[in-house]
Amino acid sequence: MSAVDIEAFVHDLARISGEAILPFFRSSIGVENKAEVGAFDPVTEADRAGEAAMRRMITATFPEHGIIGEEHGSENPDAEHVWVLDPIDGTRAFIAGIPVWGTLIGLSRKGMPAFGMMHQPFTRETFWGDCARARYEGPAGQRALRVRACETLAEATIMTTSPKMFRDGDKTRYDRIEGECRTYRYGADCYAYCMLAAGHVDLVVEAGLKPYDILALVPIIEGAGGIVTTWDGGPAGEGGRILAAGDRRVHDQAMAILNG
Repeated sequence: MSAVDIEAFVHDLARISGEAILPFFRSSIGVENKAEVGAFDPVTEADRAGEAAMRRMITATFPEHGIIGEEHGSENPDAEHVWVLDPIDGTRAFIAGIPVWGTLIGLSRKGMPAFGMMHQPFTRETFWGDCARARYEGPAGQRALRVRACETLAEATIMTTSPKMFRDGDKTRYDRIEGECRTYRYGADCYAYCMLAAGHVDLVVEAGLKPYDILALVPIIEGAGGIVTTWDGGPAGEGGRILAAGDRRVHDQAMAILNG
């Protein structure tokens, strides 16, 4: 690994991706559907431009590193260090003009999440972490991120992007957990995980995630003192069915329902 300051470099990636993406937000940008017939998986020129800008900078600085991106595929994915990029996590929010989307920049080392950032250029907010600590910077300044204590599901706020992401028995399990919680919110994509790290949300439960949807968020959550796993308790960096919690006690209670 080169002597480049990774934290500073990722902040630069966030800046250049934001410069590429932000002019398209709340514009008359066209939207394409990259899903198969019968589904809707939107992509815009902003997604492609943001990822392309980051890939150029990574390749110029770290030519030996791999890259996995949502829009432009994989390069050298078996490298020791691999960048995992989602230029706009929350494209549906983006095309609706709602600022609960963000750019996810993750770095894995030997297959494990090592550093992650979520950047929102419209609100000028950045969340980042390295699994040991996590920070936030926004219009009011910079501070440490820390999850909050939550003893039981009955005290918890739960979030998921949409109940429609769950299939068959997974929906039943999610509904059971939501029914135990004090309150719930939908539709925040990566913002839900950052609000968990910031101590405003207690649980995030999702399914069908790809590595670029979650890997960058793992170091932020863990750095803030939280826990994020798959539903069966495994590592979350590869995606799939994800359970994130600020307090291990509610993580354990949710796991009991998911695996009951």
